[in-house]
Amino acid sequence: MVMKRVYLAALIFALFAIGSAAQNAPPAFYAESFRKSPIHITEDKFEVKLTPENPVYKQRLRDPSGVERFELTILPRRPEGGANNQITSWEMSVQDLRYKVYGNLLQFDREASQDPKDNLYWLNPVPSAVVPIYSRRMIKIDGFYFVAQVKDFRVAPPTPYLDWMTVQLELTNRDPRAEAQ
Repeated sequence: MVMKRVYLAALIFALFAIGSAAQNAPPAFYAESFRKSPIHITEDKFEVKLTPENPVYKQRLRDPSGVERFELTILPRRPEGGANNQITSWEMSVQDLRYKVYGNLLQFDREASQDPKDNLYWLNPVPSAVVPIYSRRMIKIDGFYFVAQVKDFRVAPPTPYLDWMTVQLELTNRDPRAEAQ
């Protein structure tokens, strides 16, 4: 009888823990670019650590034949007139090297918006951000997917400015939504 109660208590605790973990998991967001060509990308998965000393990240992205097709850039956002170490957030950009007129393929609307898909490019740590900072961001561009997720960050107290941010990036030709299930 005692073993049944212990087993039942353990089962209830496990179900509660699973439910709590599911509630605390950051949301995932998915969007598709207007670009629908079959261009694939060389797959890669890596982390980038951004700091006030190293606030910019740039990488050329190649197609499977080795041709540079896109440029990935992460740039800091600072208050107007702010110093170099006053970073409030970071913005990600993927640009087509052949057709720069398209601009940032991760940014769907140039105007301020409350639509999450319009904010997937912006790594904004404020609690009121449209896309919560730890959210998984998945964007389909042409025939490949760009996936980004902030793994950790730190604000430099007592200021509101970021001390560092670590972002996990993935470039894949397979739908990341299917892999998450």
